[in-house]
Amino acid sequence: MNQSRPPIADSSLALLAKGYAWLPDRRRRTDAPLVRTRLMGQHAVVLHGPEAVRFFYDERHVERWTALPGPVLSTLFGHGAVHTLDGRDHRVRKEMFLSLLTGAEAVAGLVDRVAAEWDEAVESWSGRRVVLFDETSRVLTKGVCQWAGLVVEDPGPLARDLVAMVDGFATPGPRHWRARRARARCEAWLGRLVEDVRAGAVAAPAGSVLEGIVRHRDADGRPLDPHTAAVELLNVIRPTVAVCWFVTYAAHALRRRPDLRERLLGDDPAFAVAFAHELRRFYPFAPFVGGRAVTDLEWKGEPIPSGTLVLLDLYGQNHDPALWNDPYAFEPQRFLARPPEGDELIPQGGGDRDAGHRCPGEDVTIALLRALGPRLARLEYDVPEQDLRIPLNRMPARVRSGFVMDAVRVPVPAHGAVRAAS
Repeated sequence: MNQSRPPIADSSLALLAKGYAWLPDRRRRTDAPLVRTRLMGQHAVVLHGPEAVRFFYDERHVERWTALPGPVLSTLFGHGAVHTLDGRDHRVRKEMFLSLLTGAEAVAGLVDRVAAEWDEAVESWSGRRVVLFDETSRVLTKGVCQWAGLVVEDPGPLARDLVAMVDGFATPGPRHWRARRARARCEAWLGRLVEDVRAGAVAAPAGSVLEGIVRHRDADGRPLDPHTAAVELLNVIRPTVAVCWFVTYAAHALRRRPDLRERLLGDDPAFAVAFAHELRRFYPFAPFVGGRAVTDLEWKGEPIPSGTLVLLDLYGQNHDPALWNDPYAFEPQRFLARPPEGDELIPQGGGDRDAGHRCPGEDVTIALLRALGPRLARLEYDVPEQDLRIPLNRMPARVRSGFVMDAVRVPVPAHGAVRAAS
């Protein structure tokens, strides 16, 4: 087969059927430096590996704004979001997010707020049966909203909407339409809030995310319109709440590897960070990211015509035996020996965080998992019979049961003996 020519058959149904395994399976079936396929009728190529990460995130090669499908914008990111921009427009908008999400004081403030909400919530779990995924989503929603300057009396409905936006972005059917309705509700609420702040009817706390986004001026010198401001507010709080996926994965990992609880309880920040990195590497989250070739390109001797859809295989790279020893084993210790290289571990995208499209909330995700991982390990609970499978043909994947915890007990002392969850 001539690898320079795209296949005739479309792979969209195969992607929906196989999910995260689709791209790795395609790569294993060829020795070529890239995979050619068709998605939604478009010629697409699949790249893989640290060198490909640098190639993909070079704006001279690939642009993002023309490649994001409408259904993804209508659920996950929002129309007009920073993810849809390139060049100077992207850099100016990205600087806003970096100023809000990457400073040590900002990250610490958010983590402290969420940790306080977690500690308070755990008291109410005592003796009860709880679904960790649901409870954590409410904790994160309440914490991030307070930190961002948003007043939310009952975090439950908002948490469900924020989870729905993530849960329905990559699938047709009921989950997708729930995600669209959830986004419409949240954008309407936040759009009205932005207008009220600008009219002086509501005060945005000084230095808050709300104030920063309301006052921001784009590359053209204009403030964001209320809809776009609402979209970007959601692009702060929604990814934070999505950390509930990883907290639930943490419980799943500790169920499979109870020996790791002692290490998490050892007051060792380096191990807590390594545990967070391994959660993000091992468990499925984003399957791939896409862009479009801005000109005729060449990758390792293979032509990529201008306009071609370019996919970067995130899940496959995070499980590549050429990069990771025993990649399908959950081993946080691998990150104690060597911290991850930026273009190797890419669960939230790659490239340069400050100038490129790498997620500006990556530091927040790691810091939240560093704080919540040991807190989860301190809990005692029973694990009733339930479905703990994580189907890889579901995107985004999640623990089917949400991880049910029964008869939750008061946390044991951090340095005391720990009884493994039964």
